[in-house]
Amino acid sequence: VQLQASGGGLVQAGGSLRLSCAVSGRTFSSGALGWFRQAPGKEREFVAAINWSGDSTNYADSVKGRFTISRDSAKNTVYLQMNSLKPEDTAVYYCAGDLSTYGNEVYDYDYWGQGTQVTVSS
Repeated sequence: VQLQASGGGLVQAGGSLRLSCAVSGRTFSSGALGWFRQAPGKEREFVAAINWSGDSTNYADSVKGRFTISRDSAKNTVYLQMNSLKPEDTAVYYCAGDLSTYGNEVYDYDYWGQGTQVTVSS
């Protein structure tokens, strides 16, 4: 399974970005896809997850109401729409997938993309 994240960039505080994660190599019929982020000097942290059927989502408290995770099964792609961005959202964002679990911990996911940089200026 390969995950390819894209869509990062530089944006001013209050702005928006949409990250994409293209999944290839295998079609998920169960499990979940998620987004994590890692800021310099900090541990990787959970941002959002969606189960593969798309009927359940989960968010970190820090992004609830601002970020939305979604998936397009036809394109085998998961998205993270990020609105009202804050400087503290600055990090490398990683998409992750797992074939059997739907969790919010790094160890819940077996497959990881390469990361995309998001920088929010104040």
